[in-house]
Amino acid sequence: MKKAAVTFLLLVSTVLIAIPGFSQQDPLTSQYMFNTLTFNPGIAGTSGMICATALNRQQWIGFKGAPSTTVFNFSAPVSLFKIKSGVGLLVESDNIGFDKDINLSAVYSYLMEIGQGTLGIGISLGMLNKTLNPEWQIPTGDGFTPPDQDPLIPGTKESFVAFDAGFGLYYRADRYYASISATHLTQPKIRFTKGLPYISRHYYLTAGYTVQLPNPSFELMPSVFAFSDGKAAQFTVTSLLRYNKKVWGGVSYRAGDALIGQVGLELYNGIRIGYAYDFPMSDIRKNTSGSHEFMVNYCFDLSLGRSSMKYKSIRFL
Repeated sequence: MKKAAVTFLLLVSTVLIAIPGFSQQDPLTSQYMFNTLTFNPGIAGTSGMICATALNRQQWIGFKGAPSTTVFNFSAPVSLFKIKSGVGLLVESDNIGFDKDINLSAVYSYLMEIGQGTLGIGISLGMLNKTLNPEWQIPTGDGFTPPDQDPLIPGTKESFVAFDAGFGLYYRADRYYASISATHLTQPKIRFTKGLPYISRHYYLTAGYTVQLPNPSFELMPSVFAFSDGKAAQFTVTSLLRYNKKVWGGVSYRAGDALIGQVGLELYNGIRIGYAYDFPMSDIRKNTSGSHEFMVNYCFDLSLGRSSMKYKSIRFL
Protein backbone atom coordinates (compact mmCIF):
# COMPACT_ATOMS: atom_id res chain seq x y z
CA MET A 1 0.00 0.00 0.00
CA LYS A 2 2.85 2.40 0.83
CA LYS A 3 4.63 1.73 -2.47
CA ALA A 4 1.39 2.22 -4.39
CA ALA A 5 0.76 5.56 -2.69
CA VAL A 6 4.25 6.87 -3.51
CA THR A 7 3.91 5.70 -7.12
CA PHE A 8 0.54 7.45 -7.38
CA LEU A 9 1.96 10.75 -6.12
CA LEU A 10 4.91 10.60 -8.52
CA LEU A 11 2.66 9.78 -11.45
CA VAL A 12 0.26 12.65 -10.71
CA SER A 13 3.14 15.11 -10.27
CA THR A 14 4.78 14.05 -13.53
CA VAL A 15 1.59 14.29 -15.57
CA LEU A 16 0.61 17.69 -14.17
CA ILE A 17 3.94 19.44 -14.70
CA ALA A 18 3.07 20.09 -18.34
CA ILE A 19 -0.37 21.61 -17.61
CA PRO A 20 -0.58 25.43 -17.86
CA GLY A 21 -2.45 27.67 -15.42
CA PHE A 22 -5.76 29.37 -16.05
CA SER A 23 -8.22 31.78 -14.50
CA GLN A 24 -10.86 29.81 -12.61
CA GLN A 25 -14.40 30.64 -11.54
CA ASP A 26 -14.04 28.89 -8.15
CA PRO A 27 -11.85 30.70 -5.59
CA LEU A 28 -8.49 29.10 -4.89
CA THR A 29 -6.79 28.59 -1.53
CA SER A 30 -3.15 27.81 -0.80
CA GLN A 31 -3.88 25.74 2.33
CA TYR A 32 -6.07 23.29 0.39
CA MET A 33 -5.14 20.42 2.71
CA PHE A 34 -7.19 22.12 5.47
CA ASN A 35 -9.99 23.23 3.14
CA THR A 36 -10.84 20.02 1.28
CA LEU A 37 -14.53 20.03 2.24
CA THR A 38 -15.01 23.12 0.06
CA PHE A 39 -14.43 21.09 -3.10
CA ASN A 40 -14.90 17.46 -2.01
CA PRO A 41 -17.90 16.40 0.14
CA GLY A 42 -16.47 12.88 0.41
CA ILE A 43 -14.09 13.96 3.18
CA ALA A 44 -16.91 14.55 5.69
CA GLY A 45 -16.56 12.15 8.62
CA THR A 46 -13.51 10.26 7.30
CA SER A 47 -11.29 11.46 10.17
CA GLY A 48 -13.76 10.12 12.76
CA MET A 49 -13.75 13.54 14.41
CA ILE A 50 -15.85 16.69 14.44
CA CYS A 51 -13.94 19.33 12.48
CA ALA A 52 -14.48 23.03 11.83
CA THR A 53 -12.36 25.27 9.61
CA ALA A 54 -12.42 29.02 9.02
CA LEU A 55 -10.27 30.56 6.29
CA ASN A 56 -9.79 34.05 4.91
CA ARG A 57 -7.80 34.90 1.79
CA GLN A 58 -6.86 38.39 0.59
CA GLN A 59 -5.45 38.05 -2.90
CA TRP A 60 -3.26 40.51 -4.80
CA ILE A 61 -2.97 43.14 -2.08
CA GLY A 62 -2.90 46.62 -3.63
CA PHE A 63 -5.33 45.89 -6.45
CA LYS A 64 -8.68 47.64 -6.26
CA GLY A 65 -11.40 44.99 -6.43
CA ALA A 66 -8.92 42.14 -5.95
CA PRO A 67 -10.34 38.71 -4.93
CA SER A 68 -11.32 38.30 -1.28
CA THR A 69 -12.55 34.93 -0.03
CA THR A 70 -13.94 33.80 3.33
CA VAL A 71 -14.80 30.15 4.00
CA PHE A 72 -16.36 28.31 6.94
CA ASN A 73 -16.98 24.59 6.87
CA PHE A 74 -18.02 22.02 9.46
CA SER A 75 -18.18 18.21 9.32
CA ALA A 76 -18.85 15.32 11.68
CA PRO A 77 -19.18 11.52 11.60
CA VAL A 78 -22.70 10.23 12.27
CA SER A 79 -24.63 6.97 12.21
CA LEU A 80 -27.85 7.39 10.23
CA PHE A 81 -30.09 4.33 10.49
CA LYS A 82 -26.96 2.39 11.55
CA ILE A 83 -25.18 3.50 8.37
CA LYS A 84 -21.71 4.91 8.91
CA SER A 85 -21.86 8.41 7.43
CA GLY A 86 -20.57 11.93 7.56
CA VAL A 87 -22.43 15.25 7.39
CA GLY A 88 -21.24 18.78 6.90
CA LEU A 89 -22.03 22.39 6.13
CA LEU A 90 -20.20 24.82 3.84
CA VAL A 91 -20.51 28.61 3.76
CA GLU A 92 -18.34 30.48 1.27
CA SER A 93 -18.20 34.16 0.34
CA ASP A 94 -16.14 35.21 -2.67
CA ASN A 95 -15.80 38.81 -3.85
CA ILE A 96 -13.93 40.01 -6.94
CA GLY A 97 -14.44 43.38 -8.55
CA PHE A 98 -18.17 44.14 -8.48
CA ASP A 99 -19.07 40.43 -8.46
CA LYS A 100 -20.07 38.99 -5.08
CA ASP A 101 -20.85 35.27 -4.69
CA ILE A 102 -22.22 33.32 -1.73
CA ASN A 103 -22.26 29.51 -1.67
CA LEU A 104 -24.27 27.65 0.98
CA SER A 105 -24.26 23.85 0.82
CA ALA A 106 -25.15 20.84 2.96
CA VAL A 107 -22.91 17.78 2.71
CA TYR A 108 -23.49 14.03 3.13
CA SER A 109 -20.98 11.20 2.72
CA TYR A 110 -21.33 7.44 2.91
CA LEU A 111 -18.33 5.86 4.64
CA MET A 112 -16.89 2.39 4.12
CA GLU A 113 -13.77 0.66 5.31
CA ILE A 114 -11.52 -0.44 2.43
CA GLY A 115 -8.12 -1.96 3.03
CA GLN A 116 -6.25 0.03 5.66
CA GLY A 117 -8.34 3.17 5.28
CA THR A 118 -11.75 4.77 4.91
CA LEU A 119 -13.48 5.74 1.68
CA GLY A 120 -15.99 8.57 1.70
CA ILE A 121 -18.51 8.89 -1.13
CA GLY A 122 -20.06 12.32 -0.81
CA ILE A 123 -22.55 14.73 -2.31
CA SER A 124 -23.22 18.40 -1.64
CA LEU A 125 -26.49 20.17 -2.33
CA GLY A 126 -27.13 23.85 -1.91
CA MET A 127 -27.51 27.22 -3.52
CA LEU A 128 -25.23 29.71 -5.22
CA ASN A 129 -26.10 33.40 -5.05
CA LYS A 130 -24.34 35.67 -7.55
CA THR A 131 -24.69 39.43 -7.18
CA LEU A 132 -23.42 41.89 -9.76
CA ASN A 133 -23.20 45.56 -8.79
CA PRO A 134 -21.36 47.26 -11.67
CA GLU A 135 -19.73 50.68 -11.61
CA TRP A 136 -18.76 51.29 -15.22
CA GLN A 137 -16.40 54.08 -16.26
CA ILE A 138 -16.98 54.67 -19.97
CA PRO A 139 -14.67 57.12 -21.79
CA THR A 140 -16.39 59.99 -23.55
CA GLY A 141 -16.23 60.45 -27.29
CA ASP A 142 -17.22 58.59 -30.41
CA GLY A 143 -16.88 54.82 -30.55
CA PHE A 144 -17.77 54.12 -26.92
CA THR A 145 -21.14 52.54 -26.12
CA PRO A 146 -22.79 53.21 -22.73
CA PRO A 147 -23.70 50.03 -20.78
CA ASP A 148 -27.44 50.69 -21.04
CA GLN A 149 -27.15 50.54 -24.84
CA ASP A 150 -25.14 47.30 -24.94
CA PRO A 151 -27.33 44.17 -25.04
CA LEU A 152 -24.69 42.07 -23.23
CA ILE A 153 -23.52 44.38 -20.42
CA PRO A 154 -25.67 44.77 -17.26
CA GLY A 155 -25.93 48.36 -16.16
CA THR A 156 -27.62 48.02 -12.76
CA LYS A 157 -27.31 45.81 -9.70
CA GLU A 158 -28.62 42.28 -10.20
CA SER A 159 -28.77 39.16 -8.05
CA PHE A 160 -29.69 35.59 -8.91
CA VAL A 161 -29.90 32.36 -6.89
CA ALA A 162 -29.27 28.99 -8.56
CA PHE A 163 -29.25 25.38 -7.36
CA ASP A 164 -25.77 23.87 -7.05
CA ALA A 165 -24.43 20.36 -6.46
CA GLY A 166 -21.13 18.53 -6.10
CA PHE A 167 -19.78 14.99 -5.84
CA GLY A 168 -16.56 13.52 -4.49
CA LEU A 169 -14.57 10.44 -3.48
CA TYR A 170 -12.06 10.73 -0.64
CA TYR A 171 -9.82 7.92 0.63
CA ARG A 172 -7.89 8.32 3.87
CA ALA A 173 -5.37 5.88 5.32
CA ASP A 174 -2.88 6.26 8.15
CA ARG A 175 -0.09 7.74 6.03
CA TYR A 176 -1.73 8.97 2.83
CA TYR A 177 -4.92 10.28 1.24
CA ALA A 178 -6.30 10.64 -2.28
CA SER A 179 -9.25 12.66 -3.49
CA ILE A 180 -11.19 13.24 -6.71
CA SER A 181 -14.29 15.41 -7.01
CA ALA A 182 -16.40 17.73 -9.15
CA THR A 183 -18.25 20.93 -8.27
CA HIS A 184 -21.11 22.68 -10.09
CA LEU A 185 -22.38 19.40 -11.54
CA THR A 186 -25.49 21.07 -12.95
CA GLN A 187 -23.47 24.01 -14.36
CA PRO A 188 -25.86 26.55 -12.78
CA LYS A 189 -27.23 29.14 -15.19
CA ILE A 190 -27.26 32.70 -13.89
CA ARG A 191 -30.21 34.51 -15.45
CA PHE A 192 -29.17 38.14 -15.45
CA THR A 193 -31.25 40.62 -17.44
CA LYS A 194 -28.63 40.76 -20.17
CA GLY A 195 -27.11 37.44 -21.15
CA LEU A 196 -27.21 34.00 -19.56
CA PRO A 197 -23.79 33.16 -18.07
CA TYR A 198 -23.21 29.86 -16.32
CA ILE A 199 -20.80 28.38 -13.78
CA SER A 200 -18.68 25.76 -15.50
CA ARG A 201 -18.15 22.35 -13.96
CA HIS A 202 -14.81 22.03 -12.12
CA TYR A 203 -12.86 18.82 -11.52
CA TYR A 204 -10.46 18.41 -8.59
CA LEU A 205 -7.68 15.99 -7.77
CA THR A 206 -5.51 16.04 -4.67
CA ALA A 207 -3.30 13.52 -2.91
CA GLY A 208 -0.75 13.55 -0.12
CA TYR A 209 1.63 11.31 1.79
CA THR A 210 3.37 11.48 5.18
CA VAL A 211 7.00 10.32 5.23
CA GLN A 212 8.56 9.52 8.61
CA LEU A 213 12.12 10.87 8.65
CA PRO A 214 15.00 9.17 10.54
CA ASN A 215 14.48 11.62 13.39
CA PRO A 216 11.09 10.50 14.79
CA SER A 217 10.18 14.11 15.63
CA PHE A 218 10.12 15.13 11.96
CA GLU A 219 7.74 14.22 9.15
CA LEU A 220 7.78 15.26 5.50
CA MET A 221 4.32 15.79 3.96
CA PRO A 222 4.36 16.18 0.16
CA SER A 223 1.07 16.74 -1.66
CA VAL A 224 -0.35 17.72 -5.05
CA PHE A 225 -3.48 19.62 -5.97
CA ALA A 226 -5.02 20.11 -9.41
CA PHE A 227 -8.28 21.26 -10.90
CA SER A 228 -9.71 21.85 -14.34
CA ASP A 229 -12.84 23.20 -16.01
CA GLY A 230 -12.46 20.67 -18.84
CA LYS A 231 -10.67 23.14 -21.10
CA ALA A 232 -7.65 24.23 -19.10
CA ALA A 233 -6.08 23.22 -15.80
CA GLN A 234 -3.98 24.43 -12.91
CA PHE A 235 -1.82 22.52 -10.44
CA THR A 236 0.05 23.05 -7.18
CA VAL A 237 2.85 20.99 -5.62
CA THR A 238 3.49 21.34 -1.86
CA SER A 239 6.11 20.07 0.55
CA LEU A 240 5.63 20.61 4.29
CA LEU A 241 7.94 19.64 7.14
CA ARG A 242 6.19 18.94 10.45
CA TYR A 243 7.89 18.83 13.86
CA ASN A 244 6.43 16.80 16.71
CA LYS A 245 3.03 16.92 14.95
CA LYS A 246 2.63 20.46 16.32
CA VAL A 247 4.60 22.85 14.10
CA TRP A 248 4.89 22.83 10.32
CA GLY A 249 6.27 24.91 7.51
CA GLY A 250 7.09 24.56 3.85
CA VAL A 251 6.65 25.79 0.32
CA SER A 252 4.25 25.33 -2.59
CA TYR A 253 4.52 26.09 -6.27
CA ARG A 254 1.40 26.96 -8.24
CA ALA A 255 2.36 26.56 -11.90
CA GLY A 256 2.55 29.83 -13.77
CA ASP A 257 1.16 31.78 -10.83
CA ALA A 258 2.93 31.90 -7.49
CA LEU A 259 5.54 30.61 -5.07
CA ILE A 260 3.92 30.05 -1.67
CA GLY A 261 5.33 29.91 1.85
CA GLN A 262 3.33 28.24 4.63
CA VAL A 263 3.68 28.02 8.40
CA GLY A 264 1.40 26.57 11.05
CA LEU A 265 1.09 25.72 14.74
CA GLU A 266 -1.15 23.47 16.78
CA LEU A 267 -1.90 24.89 20.21
CA TYR A 268 -2.21 22.81 23.37
CA ASN A 269 -6.01 22.85 23.15
CA GLY A 270 -5.86 21.27 19.67
CA ILE A 271 -6.61 24.41 17.65
CA ARG A 272 -4.45 24.68 14.54
CA ILE A 273 -3.52 28.06 13.10
CA GLY A 274 -1.99 28.44 9.64
CA TYR A 275 -0.72 31.22 7.43
CA ALA A 276 0.25 31.25 3.74
CA TYR A 277 1.88 33.98 1.69
CA ASP A 278 1.72 33.90 -2.12
CA PHE A 279 4.55 35.61 -3.99
CA PRO A 280 3.33 36.11 -7.57
CA MET A 281 5.58 34.81 -10.33
CA SER A 282 3.67 36.38 -13.24
CA ASP A 283 3.82 40.00 -14.46
CA ILE A 284 1.13 40.92 -11.92
CA ARG A 285 3.88 41.06 -9.27
CA LYS A 286 4.73 44.56 -10.55
CA ASN A 287 1.46 45.84 -9.10
CA THR A 288 0.87 43.82 -5.94
CA SER A 289 2.70 42.88 -2.76
CA GLY A 290 1.28 39.35 -2.89
CA SER A 291 -1.56 37.44 -1.26
CA HIS A 292 -2.24 36.55 2.38
CA GLU A 293 -4.24 33.61 3.70
CA PHE A 294 -5.17 32.84 7.30
CA MET A 295 -6.66 29.56 8.55
CA VAL A 296 -8.03 28.25 11.87
CA ASN A 297 -8.94 24.58 12.24
CA TYR A 298 -10.19 22.56 15.20
CA CYS A 299 -10.96 18.84 15.33
CA PHE A 300 -12.16 16.90 18.37
CA ASP A 301 -13.66 13.48 18.99
CA LEU A 302 -17.20 12.63 20.04
CA SER A 303 -16.19 12.63 23.70
CA LEU A 304 -16.23 16.44 23.42
CA GLY A 305 -12.52 16.96 23.24
CA ARG A 306 -11.43 14.38 25.77
CA SER A 307 -8.48 12.24 24.77
CA SER A 308 -9.26 8.69 23.68
CA MET A 309 -6.05 7.50 25.36
CA LYS A 310 -6.44 5.60 28.62
CA TYR A 311 -3.83 5.71 31.37
CA LYS A 312 -3.40 3.47 34.39
CA SER A 313 -2.06 4.52 37.75
CA ILE A 314 0.88 2.53 39.04
CA ARG A 315 -1.04 2.22 42.30
CA PHE A 316 -3.46 -0.21 40.66
CA LEU A 317 -1.20 -2.24 38.34
